[in-house]
Order: sequence, then C-alpha cells, then structure tokens
Amino acid sequence: MTVSLLGEIVWAVGTVAWFVIRYPYARRARRAATVRVDGLSRERILLGVATVGLFVVPVVYLATGWPRALNYDLNYAAVAIGVLVYVASLWLFRRSHKDLGRQWSASLEIREKHQIVRAGVYRLIRHPMYASFWLWALAQAFLLPNAVAALSGLVAVAILFFARIGFEERMLTEAFGEDYRVYMRETKRIIPGIY
Repeated sequence: MTVSLLGEIVWAVGTVAWFVIRYPYARRARRAATVRVDGLSRERILLGVATVGLFVVPVVYLATGWPRALNYDLNYAAVAIGVLVYVASLWLFRRSHKDLGRQWSASLEIREKHQIVRAGVYRLIRHPMYASFWLWALAQAFLLPNAVAALSGLVAVAILFFARIGFEERMLTEAFGEDYRVYMRETKRIIPGIY
C-alpha cells in the first residue's frame, strides 16, 4: 500500500465516521419544534458549498483521479498529521453535537425552549462545530494527494464560515439579547483565547 493510498483510506474512513456521528443527532433534531429559521435559501447554498468541498470534490478525485495533473506523493509525516487532525475534528464534532443536544440543527434555527449552551466545549468557544469543520478541511489537505481535492475543503469551509457566522451571531443576539452578548465577551469564536 502506498502512502497516498493510506491517506485516501484515512480520509474515506473519517468521512464515514462523520456521517455516523451526525446521523442520530439529525434524526432527533427533526423531532424538535422550530421557532425561527433564518435565510433558508442562503443556508442551502452555503451547506451545498461545504458538501461540494468536503465531500463531492474528494469523492470525484477518488473515483476518477481527476485532475491527474495536480496529483503528488504524500509522505508518512503528512498522513500522520492528517490522522491526528482528523481524530481531533471528529472528537470535537461529536462533542459539540452532544453538548448541544436537541438544540442542534444543520441550518440556522432557533428551537422551542432554546437556550445558550455554555457547558462542555461551549465554555471555551462559541462555535466548536465550525472549528471541527476547519479541522476536517485541514486534515483533508494533509490526506489527499491532489491539490484540488486537498484544498477544496479549506475553500468551502472558509466560504461557509465567513458567509454564515455574522448571520448566526446576529440571530442569536436577537433571540437572547444581552445574555448572548455576555457569552460573546466571555468566549472566542473557534480558537480558545485567540479568535
């Protein structure tokens, strides 16, 4: 087995793990009553962009090798870093779902009896799920031996994050007022103590 094939397998296993982690939370979330949904068309586009960069482009590359001209060889150090970053991503992804519980939703929604979650990873950062997406995209960059497939996740997550975060924080501020403003002052967005 080549190092590049190992990186591709790790990416595929991690992606399956992502879906396995999300599935039960998505099922439970469908049962929770929604009070407010913000920008549904914008949400569909942004989530579509994330899906293309983190899943579709890598799968097309794995299935076809396209674009072959941008392939390169990986080394064991890159795969090892990719594994560690992917494991951190999956742990944070699962933990953020668990800490949110029934309040989680894929799109920007306020649930019935919605509260600000300050426990678990949310005591350190306001948006750990975005942080897990950034880590996933970074892991993808280390694990896939093709420039387009490797970097498509980082581009997609950047678009999702920077186009969505302002709307999300505005919606939460409108829903929770000063309580959310205090929470914003107490925490950083995605990197504890930094940003």
